[in-house]
Amino acid sequence: MQGSALWLVIGFSGQVLFSMRFLVQWLQSERMKRSVVPVAFWFFSIAGGLTLLSYAIYRRDPVFILGQAGGLLIYTRNLYFIRLERSRTVRDAHHA
Repeated sequence: MQGSALWLVIGFSGQVLFSMRFLVQWLQSERMKRSVVPVAFWFFSIAGGLTLLSYAIYRRDPVFILGQAGGLLIYTRNLYFIRLERSRTVRDAHHA
């Protein structure tokens, strides 16, 4: 596979990963009968964002690079908050 074809595969793969987050969120919300954002949403966001960022860097597209890099900060921060909340919950359960 030639270089540009490989990067097209990487770009489309990133888009599929990024789109999966919406499918995961929708299915979980349907299951719960309320709007929820499962942890998998953030992992798909990071996987898709990193893959798309790689593609954007290859394409040398500063708008796309900035958009994906900014999103990655938000996705990572949300996972940090989730981990922090779970740690507090475990700590509080041990002190109860």
